[in-house]
Amino acid sequence: MEIKSILIKDTTREERIRIVQEGLNQCGGACDFCNGCDNLGGGSVDAFYEPYINGEKELREINEEYRSNSGLVK
Repeated sequence: MEIKSILIKDTTREERIRIVQEGLNQCGGACDFCNGCDNLGGGSVDAFYEPYINGEKELREINEEYRSNSGLVK
């Protein structure tokens, strides 16, 4: 998938789902039935990226919030 921008304004919901899935695939596996991020303190992957997928927060905002809260996402 080639996307020139990952910004909400430049993507559809389906594209954002693919962006998240491809980004998470970097750990070496699919997220189905995986709770690896939850084990690392990040919480449920679905809940974690839901604001981006739904067009509420940019990925940058989610990542900054994660880092500033020592891995806790509100």
